[in-house]
Amino acid sequence: MEKAGTDANNLLKKAKIIADFQFGAGAGEVLFNGRVAFLLSKTGRISQIKDKMAGSERRIATLRSSDGLLTLGLEGAERLQRTFKYPRLRVVVNEESSEFVRAGGTAFCKHVVDADPAVRAYDEVILVDEADALLATGRAVLSGEEMKVFEHGVAVKVRHAVGN
Repeated sequence: MEKAGTDANNLLKKAKIIADFQFGAGAGEVLFNGRVAFLLSKTGRISQIKDKMAGSERRIATLRSSDGLLTLGLEGAERLQRTFKYPRLRVVVNEESSEFVRAGGTAFCKHVVDADPAVRAYDEVILVDEADALLATGRAVLSGEEMKVFEHGVAVKVRHAVGN
């Protein structure tokens, strides 16, 4: 179901507030500027938010019903990456693992070169290579500082990869 009119304005306002809370001030405007389409669940809540301007209606984000926070699509990750300066929201992996992550593989601690120190476990993050090129989006398993220090274990579980 797609919403238009006043209801859509209320949904847009809600989505922007959630994005600002989750990703920091200004994220809502960055993610949801222009024409967006809201796909609603059977209960009338936001399920997915797509970009109508991209032609193919690329997914910007999905609202998780379990906690009311957003998971980023590749379109959303690209928007945040373009706007927020390095290292905000980013986890940088080395060249050795960049192709693996680009194909949808998990990012391991031993391959993390740098990470936003403000990242906490379970945050949504943007995975990039050393040249700051987008590889994937995912959920942090550890804090940004822990990712850089630990030699073993999972750093980020990839949700959506550029190569998929």
